[in-house]
Amino acid sequence: MKDKIKALEDKIALAHLGGGQNRIAKQYEKKKLTARERVEYLLDEGSFEEIGMLVTHRTTDFGMEKELYYGDGVITGYGTINNRMVYVFAQDFTVFGGALSETHAEKICKVMDMALKTGTPMIGLNDSGGARIQEGVRSLGGYADIFFRNVQASGVIPQISAIMGPCAGGAVYSPAMTDFTMMVENTSYMFVTGPNVVKTVTNETVTSEELGGASTHSTKSGVAHITSANDVECLEDIKKLLSYLPQSNTETTPKVPYELGDEVREQLSNIIPENANKPYDMHEVIKGIIDEDSFYEVHKNFAENILVGFARIGGRSIGIVANQPMFLAGVLDVNSSIKAARFTRFCDCFNIPLLVLVDVPGFLPGTDQEWNGIITHGAKLLYALSEATVPRVTVITRKAYGGAYDVMNSKHIGADMNFAWPTAEIAVMGAKGASEIIFKKEISEAQDPTAKLLEKEAEYAEKFATPYRAAQRGFIDEVILPEDTRRKLIKAFSMLENKVSVLPKRKHGNIPL
Repeated sequence: MKDKIKALEDKIALAHLGGGQNRIAKQYEKKKLTARERVEYLLDEGSFEEIGMLVTHRTTDFGMEKELYYGDGVITGYGTINNRMVYVFAQDFTVFGGALSETHAEKICKVMDMALKTGTPMIGLNDSGGARIQEGVRSLGGYADIFFRNVQASGVIPQISAIMGPCAGGAVYSPAMTDFTMMVENTSYMFVTGPNVVKTVTNETVTSEELGGASTHSTKSGVAHITSANDVECLEDIKKLLSYLPQSNTETTPKVPYELGDEVREQLSNIIPENANKPYDMHEVIKGIIDEDSFYEVHKNFAENILVGFARIGGRSIGIVANQPMFLAGVLDVNSSIKAARFTRFCDCFNIPLLVLVDVPGFLPGTDQEWNGIITHGAKLLYALSEATVPRVTVITRKAYGGAYDVMNSKHIGADMNFAWPTAEIAVMGAKGASEIIFKKEISEAQDPTAKLLEKEAEYAEKFATPYRAAQRGFIDEVILPEDTRRKLIKAFSMLENKVSVLPKRKHGNIPL
């Protein structure tokens, strides 16, 4: 026994030798890292302290008492990332396929409890075939213990899940309840029931990659927030994501040093096309507003008609929600509403100010949207923004039509500062559609109905499709030149830094799920 323990300690000591991260990065030809290599690469060199290294399973059925492995298939402990404390667990697929046992779950629960007590982010590196079937209900109970702690920690500490191998059955629900789920392309997959069960029940033939690979979950289901090409990139993504987040809900994200200079951005004045129906890339607007190269997009390939992600303005970490005119003209639909609502609620949980960039012609019409619950899902985004108490600033770049104007962080639902560019069009609907309704009789009786429609369209646009009517009523705080946007936002977020909201006493709201 002592010899086995000594050999294990020597192996761990070797993993902590200097230059470990560079060694792993250089030797990445093997495609997948071991669990211990993942922990070593993720954490600052020499900072990892392991907990429960000598734990073994307690099963005596099916000859399991002859197969005892120290650690029982999961490495747990704490360390630092860029000198900030985190707790971590990494499942080891080389031990029983990473299958979760009673003691395996106890180790994970122990570090989750400690993370919650200390107000420290929790990171899970998942690589498991599921519940250890030799243990029956004990392994199922272990999953439930983890699920319960995911819920208790939700909104208190950031929880990040990286899927770095298989994640099947009940195992998928823990990552689903964490704040961010990352997946590695071609080597990771998630599904409740595997291809064989699908084939038996529905007669569908599908591969693991097609059913629950990184591409599937990043583009179709939205389960994966971020995908990475390999293990090393995934671990780097975790580090980058954490740099925008606070340690817990009682703190704010540390500021990055920044010296104010000439904050006018002339390139913003040339982005909006003269033709109101012509698209443009909202990424260009974001690029002209934020600190250089600071935008970290989340859910990039899912519901591309809306953008969400983190950035910095004047060294401050902020969350950005922005319509994307390049896809579906930036309309709100089922998926984009869910995507933006979830991101909004995360930012509100962790004291991250919100910037909302608006160019939205409305909600996507059609039977597909209505039958799939656009009413309920659109209400999720409305609810999330109305509920948020963090500093909230809106910039309307072009269209803000109908109910979507209200939903996209309007003054009416509690936004703190609302700016608009001179190109903004704030109205119930577009000038053409509105004119066809309002001036229907005049147009039909005119000698030249087409010319009359164009005349009335211009009349309506001049009167209503501008930001100035809204500004007169105080719904827009200021109509600003595009090139002044960054300067205005730096001042606005600085002014709102100590915002405090007093809310009615309640257990919790009832968001339309």
